[in-house]
Amino acid sequence: MAISSNDVVKYPDDAPDKMHIVAKVLRYPFPYLYDESQDVAKAYDAACTPDLYLFDSTDALYYRGRLDESRPGNDKPLNGFDLRNAIDDMLNGKTPPEKQYPAAGCNIKWKQM
Repeated sequence: MAISSNDVVKYPDDAPDKMHIVAKVLRYPFPYLYDESQDVAKAYDAACTPDLYLFDSTDALYYRGRLDESRPGNDKPLNGFDLRNAIDDMLNGKTPPEKQYPAAGCNIKWKQM
């Protein structure tokens, strides 16, 4: 599942109705939820979008990190390599990867309190 925690008052393009259209156009095969209170993002110490979390069958965190090494301007292809390897390793009973690179993306747009 995907969860958006962005402040939609200051960033209306991130509102659930608009993100629903994005999810449909891109054919997301998973639910796209909205964390209006931002409590979920805070509970998981999310820092950016996307910040990826992979949990095992006991709901233990197995992997947290980047999708792959692609970044704007670095000419690396978007291929999901890091996440795919973590999924494959988890499904094959291997221990979590020792090296987990942090996700990189746009910062979460926090509400002003």
